[in-house]
Amino acid sequence: MNKHTIIEQLTALAEKYRIALDVGILERIVKISSIRIIENGSIIQHIGDKADTAALILEGTIRCYYIDDDGNDITRGFSVKGTLCMDEGMFGYDESLTEWETLTDTTLMIFKVDEIKKLIKQNDRLNEAYIQLLENALKYKIYRENGFLMESASERYIHFRKLFPEICHTVKQQYIATYLGIAPESLSRIKKGLKDG
Repeated sequence: MNKHTIIEQLTALAEKYRIALDVGILERIVKISSIRIIENGSIIQHIGDKADTAALILEGTIRCYYIDDDGNDITRGFSVKGTLCMDEGMFGYDESLTEWETLTDTTLMIFKVDEIKKLIKQNDRLNEAYIQLLENALKYKIYRENGFLMESASERYIHFRKLFPEICHTVKQQYIATYLGIAPESLSRIKKGLKDG
């Protein structure tokens, strides 16, 4: 993937999220980043790894998960094209809280957290984008908590479909079920009830 293609993708992402970033700042982001193509099924970061890097997904799907006290694999979330992954360091954590696994062949733009934060502090528009990122993360956390407190499993699944329409039928249903806090059999029943097959 050449620099021009990456700049085009970043420009499209900035427009999608209504962030006004000029080509100069995008070039600086690319300069401090490296591009990696990672095979489907690869663990790209483990629980306890240093959280000194983060990545933007240019192509692909990743999930983050943890192992509970009973040894169960529980999906915490999904990251898709145009979103961050391995991002705990962006939120002030020193170590990764989850495992990060590719669910498809994935192209990542990887950068050092301290370098991107330095760039953010130097650029007002990047700083605004970072604040938006933090606000969106907080909104997502509140949405997840409210879902578990106030919604039925069916309602949580309907919201999942709206949030992740591109992966609803492509990732293992077991991963979606654990994300929703239900058993895979319950998800099958919900999908049949919604004629979602």
